[in-house]
Order: sequence, then C-alpha cells, then structure tokens
Amino acid sequence: MSKAVRLAHGAFGRVALLDMDESLVRHAHPHCHVLIKARGADTRFAVHDRQARLGDDNAVLINAWEPHAYVHDQARPRTTILALYVEPAWLSAFRPNWAASAGPGFFTHDAGGLTARLRGLADSLVELMLAEPAAGAAQQALLADLMVGVIERFADWRGVGADCHVDWRVRRAITTMRADPANLPDMAALARASGLSRAHFFRLFSQATGLAPRMFANMLRLESAMAEVMGGGRSMAEVSDELGFSAPAHFTRFFRDHAGAAPSEFRAVARLHAAA
Repeated sequence: MSKAVRLAHGAFGRVALLDMDESLVRHAHPHCHVLIKARGADTRFAVHDRQARLGDDNAVLINAWEPHAYVHDQARPRTTILALYVEPAWLSAFRPNWAASAGPGFFTHDAGGLTARLRGLADSLVELMLAEPAAGAAQQALLADLMVGVIERFADWRGVGADCHVDWRVRRAITTMRADPANLPDMAALARASGLSRAHFFRLFSQATGLAPRMFANMLRLESAMAEVMGGGRSMAEVSDELGFSAPAHFTRFFRDHAGAAPSEFRAVARLHAAA
C-alpha cells in the first residue's frame, strides 16, 4: 500500500515524499507539479495521453490544470517520489512572470534530464525531510534553489506572460465552482447558468482548461481537502461532511486515489513538519 513518508507545506505550496506501490487516478492540480525519483524502481506517469518516464536522471514536469495519473507496474518494486506542488504566487517573488506557472504551457515538455546540481539539490531536500522534518526554513531554502534551477532549465519562462486567457463564461463557471467546491450544482445546471448548452459548455471548458468540468471540480475538492488535512483541526468525519461526501469512507477513498495515501496519514506527517 502506498504511504506518505513526509509532507512540508507553507506559502511555497507543499512538498510530499511518497512511497508508491499503487496507481493514482487521472487528476490535476492548480499549480505546477514536479516529480523527482528519490529511490526505488524507475516508473512512469501518464501526462495527457503520453507516458513520461521517471528515473534517477530525469524529472517529470506537469503544468497546472494538466491531467495526469501515476501508472504503477505491479511487477516492479515500489518507488519513493519527491513530489513538488508549487504555488504561483511564491514563484512570482523570484520573477514576476513566473506567476504564469498557474496556467498551461509553462513547462514545454513532460520530462527533462536532471543536471548533477539539480539531482544533488533534490537528494539534499529528501535527506533533510527525513532527518529533520521540522526544519522548515532549511527545507524551503533548498526548495527555492531546486525550483529556480528546474524553471530555468525546463520552462520557456522568458516567452510567457502572467495572464491566462479564458472565455468569460468559463471564468464565471470557475468562480462559481471555487466559491463552494463542496456544494457544486450538477454540470448541466452549471452549463445553463453559463448560458450554454451542456455540450458547448463542456467543449469550451475543456478547450480553456484542458480538463473536463468534473475533473476540475475534483481538483478543487482535493485542494480544499488538503488544506483541511494539513492545517485544520477538525476530524476527518467533519471534513468529509463539509466537502459533501456521503460517508467518511468515500472521502478517504477519494483522497487516497488522488493523493496516494489516506488523509489521516497526510495529517500525521504534516504535523511532523509543523512541530518546530
């Protein structure tokens, strides 16, 4: 069974060390996502309809809102993955137009080769998270060096702007979805509220975001769940009810299928980081 080994979180987003031996469902995140193998077997991620290899010498690079899934080969040993989920606002402090990491097309390829320096920074971050999980400032400094190097190597950041152009009807639907991820209208009602037929709404939404509306809604629910699990004090039953799940077991299955471990496990390792 997959498990969360360490989890750091803050203004930078979150960094998870995940020991994986199960696949994850197709999902997305609202920020750029970098995956680096820490140890174990080489493995693969499905990014859109392509297969991206994850090995010692390369990283998998996933843009915001880009659908992807972890594909675990049961014939292979488990893999420990350093997973970076990095907030655009934090990146924009390094360079203003790095805020474009909030939209599609920031990384130009699904995977890229790691330099010796980037490999060393990733290894140092893993070692520090394992040895000193509460060393937040030192972890963030390593993450900053690692992400600056990753973006300078793999992103076409000089040629992107900070704005992501989205049809105004899709923007209005997204605003509605973000306002209350737990109590979304059904997708047909959301289409009607946007003044569109269901088919036209789905087509415009997918063109603008790269995601079907339901996958986008699941992304919002997962991020709301993450915030509660990492920083909240409510019980998992309360979080489950707040996010609109019919039973805590359904919430736990949704969280595990999207994040790789149970919410209670994520909360336990997040508290190690917060123990400073």
